[in-house]
Amino acid sequence: MAYILNIETSTTNCSVALSQNGIVVGIKEDNNLEYSHAERLHVYIDEVLKVAKTSIDQLEAIAVSKGPGSYTGLRIGVSAAKGLSYALNIPLISVPTLEALAHQIEIPKGAIVAMLDARRMEVYSAIYDANYNETRATEAEVLTPDSYQELLKSSIVYFVGNGVAKTKDLITHKNAQFIENKLPSAKEMCALSYRKFKSNTFEDVAYFEPYYLKDFIAIPSKK
Repeated sequence: MAYILNIETSTTNCSVALSQNGIVVGIKEDNNLEYSHAERLHVYIDEVLKVAKTSIDQLEAIAVSKGPGSYTGLRIGVSAAKGLSYALNIPLISVPTLEALAHQIEIPKGAIVAMLDARRMEVYSAIYDANYNETRATEAEVLTPDSYQELLKSSIVYFVGNGVAKTKDLITHKNAQFIENKLPSAKEMCALSYRKFKSNTFEDVAYFEPYYLKDFIAIPSKK
């Protein structure tokens, strides 16, 4: 019985899921912007374990969403995951954020573009086929009306994630399908982290860092 604690904090959604052999047995998440991940994350971890009637000592691995995404959110999630992994002396597993996001939808054929909002007209995105195989690696890209036109000529393309809001105003191709109101969640991490657990694909706790994709740039407060 492999219990894995999955942590997702790459966006405004603070999400924690407990899985048993890749199946979700407990989940707690909230996209309430009034609270920070730092305030909620450990509370959610405690709640998920309590509801699932599982003790922290029963965990066999900690999984964390590795990015890209919010610099602060990723830092909080990864710091918590590394701390738990070290303290419990159990493996640390990383799950690509956009891969987990792509698994929120099922398509019969075509392509999935998982995308997260970055600054201005930029998004972090990756492309997957209907079987969730990555066909284009994660990139930071500036959207234009010409974005994805070659892909759209040959197949239906499903755009998913909070980058969709800015994308749908630019891309009007008939093959473009926009899946709105989707944020990365620990729920979709569960099967992916269990797959890595079975193959012993672990991170070095001492040296693992989030996949920020871009350097952090501080923005002056408007207050």
